[in-house]
Parts: sequence; structure tokens; C-alpha cells
Amino acid sequence: MVWFRHKLPDSAVLSSFTGLVRRNHRRARPLMWAAACLLLVGSGWVLVTGLYARGELLAARSDLETLRNAMTAPAAQNATVKGATDRRARTEAAVRSAAAHAARAHRLTTGPAWSVAAYLPALGGPFETVRGTAKAVDGLTGEVLPAVVRTAGSLADAGADGGHLNLSELRRAAPALGQASHRMAASRTEVRRLPRRTWLPAVDRVRGQLLGGLDRMAPAVEDAATGARLLPPMLGADGPRRYLLVFQNPAESRGTGGMPGAHAVLTADRGALELTHFGSDAEMVGARPEVDLGSEFAAMYGRGDAVNTWANSNMSPHFPYAARIWSATWLYQSGERVDGVLALDPAALARLLAASGPALTADGTVVTADNVVDLSERTNYVTHTDQVKRKAYLLDVARAAAGRLLTAAEDPQRRPSLLLGLYELLGNGQVTAWSAHAKEQQELESRPVGGSLPRRPEPYAGLVVNNAAGTKLDYYLDRTLDWYPGRCTADGREVTVKAVFSNGAPSAGLPAYVTDRLDKPPYPTRQGDNRLLVSYFATGGAHLVKAALDGRPARLTPGAERGHPVYTFDVEVPAGSSRTLTLHLLEPPADHGPVVFHQRLPRPLRARVHPSPGGCPGA
Repeated sequence: MVWFRHKLPDSAVLSSFTGLVRRNHRRARPLMWAAACLLLVGSGWVLVTGLYARGELLAARSDLETLRNAMTAPAAQNATVKGATDRRARTEAAVRSAAAHAARAHRLTTGPAWSVAAYLPALGGPFETVRGTAKAVDGLTGEVLPAVVRTAGSLADAGADGGHLNLSELRRAAPALGQASHRMAASRTEVRRLPRRTWLPAVDRVRGQLLGGLDRMAPAVEDAATGARLLPPMLGADGPRRYLLVFQNPAESRGTGGMPGAHAVLTADRGALELTHFGSDAEMVGARPEVDLGSEFAAMYGRGDAVNTWANSNMSPHFPYAARIWSATWLYQSGERVDGVLALDPAALARLLAASGPALTADGTVVTADNVVDLSERTNYVTHTDQVKRKAYLLDVARAAAGRLLTAAEDPQRRPSLLLGLYELLGNGQVTAWSAHAKEQQELESRPVGGSLPRRPEPYAGLVVNNAAGTKLDYYLDRTLDWYPGRCTADGREVTVKAVFSNGAPSAGLPAYVTDRLDKPPYPTRQGDNRLLVSYFATGGAHLVKAALDGRPARLTPGAERGHPVYTFDVEVPAGSSRTLTLHLLEPPADHGPVVFHQRLPRPLRARVHPSPGGCPGA
């Protein structure tokens, strides 16, 4: 083997190399100074423009506060043409000013310096968030708000001297509102992608506040765009429409809320609304509607003859089923086809009467937001022991309240608060709607107003109660639901559901009509005892492992509806007592809690979704 020894460089070579390094260093020094100056100038530019941008965003926020105050001014200030014109001028000026400030903030946070700062490793997070926030605010004030304010202004001006909703203005606004909705959704997505946590907490808070605002605003703008598309045809812009309006009584529970009682026919012609007929549930007895809801529906509700029995027609929580039965029933009884069905309950009437003001019945009863629920669900059974007179009284209450609402809708001072109340009810599903027109129904069914049981595969917890005794005791029913996720296994996620039903009815002192039972059970009962058909709608693909009622194995009837396994239990709930139903299920893997169905009864469901111990693999 030959070893090679490197010869060390001599002194001449070392001297030459050292000189070369010194010369290169002298040449690089100006470049290093230039880079340092550039970094200093860039940092200063980012700092100065950032401060200016902050000032512009604060000014934009002030303008938006002015806009909010103008938009929410008392109706009396906008009741005249001049008042509405002044309001519109203030709102448009505030929008223009906010847009100008936001545009300047956006321009100030663009350019090479901000781009470089945003991409700095470990340091660029706050700069990226500031840039993205300014861009989002610029888009909102420049594209979204102008469309919304123009629409609100046009509608307010059109109705400032009274009259019905201007459908032509609403239809013209639909394209702009649709674009605004898309822009809002895009801004929401962009802000959500910005860094959540950076080394500057103040910037993180701004991002969180903006995202919270977008989360509230985006659904509202989307609803406005949908309303601008749907309301003109549904309110008769293209020809008269006829709707069946059904009043539900939750004192006797049904899947969509309460047993269907009084009903009315509502006509809409170019925005003008009129109630042309009122009737009690007695009109619907004996009808044989021609409607086929499929074998799945028949298997679930055929025992209650839901199609042919008006009182049982809404046992399913899926409102379109009930609406189709009601529409076909009215056709059978009257020979008239309706374009859709609307449903509401006394609690919804209370919210609307709070905006419209009280109504007066034929016998002089004042119906208000404070007493309409009690009148409809409790007091009438005490004061009217005769069934015919009681039905007539309830019909008079419904007629007076509905008439007051239509009168308020024509009043420019009452209309804004009435529309706000109606929007809230439509948004939370207290007022439900179905359309006989396929395209309209497709949009309705995707929203809370459609009252649809979702087919989506996401986790779901639906506790549905149907009164099985024929009593009016559900006025006193309390319900709680606890949903506990467990460990994940090879077969899926373990889930435990605990539902408690408490009957707060007194054991004496209630009218016989409230407590008398139609089910004739084979076991002894006392006054005030109640019987419920409790159905649990589980996540699609779930399996029931075991079920217990008060700790003992429970008998159940399995079923399925719209992709959900359904487990139904016959539960007797004595007066003054509680029953506890516990279900152990195995569900498909998921890393989040369920959508919880809230059935609208006199006392709201108290639901708690408990945190998961950890995500499931494959979720």
C-alpha cells in the first residue's frame, strides 16, 4: 500500500490566498452594508405602514359602528319617506367611508417588504395575519356591505309610505347578494387559514375577533341571498300563491313539535298577503289523502295510521313528510291544491306578537306575547270544558293573532322588527316551510326552515317524543340528554346516551281533558300520569349494543328513517316522577360531537355533549 502525504503550502501561497480573501471581503463589505440598510429600511417601512394601517382599520371600525347604529335606529325614525331617505344617506356614507379606510389599509400592507416579512421563518406569522386581515376587511367593506346596504335601503324606501314588501326590488338585488355571499364565504375561508397562534398575541386576538364576526355574518348574508331568490316567487311575484298554515300544539307532543290543530289558508299575490279561511282540526277528520311516502315511512308510522289520521300525521320529525300529508289532506277535503305548507306554534306566535303588538279576540281577550303560550297550551283547558267551545276559542286566538301579524306587516313602523323576529324563527326552525315547487323545496330542505331530518353521515343525536296517551300533559314535560363519547375500538367509537324524562304535572287539580287517557293501558294509572313513545335517531351506521330503562333491560322497536337507525321505546312517566333511558351504541369513527336535534316542546331540551377522550383513528 502506498501512502501519500500532502505537501503543506509554502509561505508564498499562503500570502496570496490571504490577500485574495481580504480583497473579496473589501468588495463584499458594501453589499453587506446595503443588505443591512435594506433590512433596516424594510423593517421601518413595515413598522410605519403597519401603524398607518392600524389607524385606517380603526377608522373603518368606527364607520361600521355608525352604520350599525343607523341600521338599527328605532322604526319611528324611519317611518316617513324623509326619515327613510336620511337613514339611507347615513348608511351609504358610512359604507363608503369604511370601504375607503379598509382599501388604504390593504394597500399599506401589500408590497415587497410585507411579502418578505410574512415569509420569514418563525417570525412571519403576525405579518401574514395582518396582511390577510386587511385584505378580508377590504373585501367585506368594498363588496359585501354595499350590496347588503343597497338592498336594505331599496326595500326600506319602497315601503316607507306603507304597503307590502317590494318584490321587484328584492328580485333585482338577488345577483348582488349572491355575489356578496360568495365573497363573504371566501373571506371566511381565507381568515380561517391565517396563523392561529403567533408570537404577537394582539394580532391573534384581532384574527379571532374578525373570524367570530365572519362566522356570524356569513350565514346571515347567505340567508339574505337565498331569501332574495326564493321570496319573490313564493310571495306571488309570478302569479298568486296559496299556502296551508298549520298551528301546532306542543302540549301534546309530535315529531315536528306538537299535534296539528287549527289551520288557515294564506294567499300571496305580488307581496300582498291575505287569510282566506280558518278551520279547526275537526275539518280534517275522515280525510283519505293520496300520498305515498314509501315503505320506510309506512314501517315506522303505519301503526299510528299517520297518513290518514290528522292527529298523527306529524309523528316523524322530518317536516316535509307532515307537509305532504297536510297538503294532500287539504286537497281531499277542499279540492284546492296549495303551493306550500307553513307551520308554527304558540312560542313562535309569541315572538311575532312581541314585534306586532297585541291582538284582540272576538270575546275581548287580549292576546299578547306574554300570554299566548299559556292561553293555547294550558289556560284554555281550564276555562273551556266544552270541547266544541274550546276548539272555537283556540281558532279565535289563532285568527286574531294571525290577523294582527298581517296588519303589522303593512305598517312601516312595525315591519322591521316583525321581519327580524320572523328571520330569527326561520333561522332556528320554529317556523317551518315546505314548497310544492321542486327547486324551492330543494333550497328550503337544506336549511333549518325546511325542518328536514338530515341524511348526512356526520354524528347525530336525535331524541324525539310522541305523546302516546292522548293527554295534554307534555306542557309539564322536562327532557335532558347527555351524550358521552367513549373509547375507539376496531369496530368503531363507543357512545353512551342518557335521556331523562320528568313529568312535572300535578297529580290533582287539572281538567279531565288534559289528563284523560285514550290509550287504555293494561296497568293501573293515576291522574297526571303520562305515556311517551321515545325514539332515538342515531348516527348513520350506528349499532345499538344494549339499552336500559331505569337500569333494567328495555324493550324496544328498531327502525330506520333517512339513513338513521331509530330505536323506539314505550315509556310510562308517572306524575311527579322521572324515568332514565340509557343507550350504549357503537358508531362509526369520528373525532367530534354530534349534531343534536332539538324538538320544539313547551320546555326546551337540555342537551350536553361531553368532550371526547381522544380522536378515533381513521376519523
